[in-house]
Amino acid sequence: MSSKYGERFWKGIRAAIEGCVKKYAFSPSRREVWTVQGKKMDYLVIDDFYCGCDDFYLNVVIRRRFSCCYHLLAKVMAEALELYESIASNDSKYLLLMRGLRRVPKKDS
Repeated sequence: MSSKYGERFWKGIRAAIEGCVKKYAFSPSRREVWTVQGKKMDYLVIDDFYCGCDDFYLNVVIRRRFSCCYHLLAKVMAEALELYESIASNDSKYLLLMRGLRRVPKKDS
């Protein structure tokens, strides 16, 4: 797998091991939202085919140089290895989370 994805594989496995992947489970709707913490912000990952990061947009969608970004790989690996943080919440918090995942970088501390 590392030969197919190169450095993306290693960045993905590192993110999974370091606990950067979160799964939010909402009730009673049973919606699930996955996020991966990147260098500047948390990114929304939808299933195993979409990420909200710039690399995904530029190199996967536009340039078609790669099939995924390291955030997607991190989500897939974390799910398979059960290395993600699971957060249960009620549906009233769903919109708050989604608004928080808008593309606004974290401020440097």
